[in-house]
Amino acid sequence: MIANLKRSILSCIIFLILCGLIYPLIGTAIGQTFFKFQANGSQIKQGSLLVEQSWNGPEWFQGRNDGSVLTVGKDNIIISGTNQPGPRSKALIKSVKQRAEKLLSEGILPKNDLVTTSGSLIDPDITVAAAEVQVPAVAKFHHLKQEVLYKLIAQNTVQKQFGFLGNSYVNVLELNLALSKLNPTKLDIPKVNNTNSGNSILKASRVNKHYQKIQVNKTRT
Repeated sequence: MIANLKRSILSCIIFLILCGLIYPLIGTAIGQTFFKFQANGSQIKQGSLLVEQSWNGPEWFQGRNDGSVLTVGKDNIIISGTNQPGPRSKALIKSVKQRAEKLLSEGILPKNDLVTTSGSLIDPDITVAAAEVQVPAVAKFHHLKQEVLYKLIAQNTVQKQFGFLGNSYVNVLELNLALSKLNPTKLDIPKVNNTNSGNSILKASRVNKHYQKIQVNKTRT
């Protein structure tokens, strides 16, 4: 009995050291050495490429309508998570109609990506089609040729993995960064500092009258 107890305790200690200390340290070392950008949240000076942001059109290319169903807590803290209305929800129907009407008023054909929310409520990507339907409105606003914006979308399109897995998509933040470089004196994306959060708490802050940024934990203009 004592011998079995000793073996059990020894096994627990060994696996605790292996799985609770050595394995995490090795994983962290590999991530920080070879995948530092991804391991630290894919953050650039304008925000995280993994977190959805709200953009006012037609000055910017717009993403998903996730901000319409996020839970807002004390001090304007927005918490990500599953707060999705069901298919028969009147709130969902109302939200889709309002979003569609807004897009139409801006000269943009409503696409599914642009009027509905994502599963995570922080999806930063849209389909290529959803980006392309915004080209006429964005081009008109900035007095640019549509061909220039179509080329910009093509340059920022992430193709299917291995050529057949998933769908092609566009990261809205990267696309708008590329757009800002076409006319840097007019389009200025504010610099912010995002910090990681284990419980995915997001804070929404309006940076200027054209741009609303959803960032993790802390916003600095």
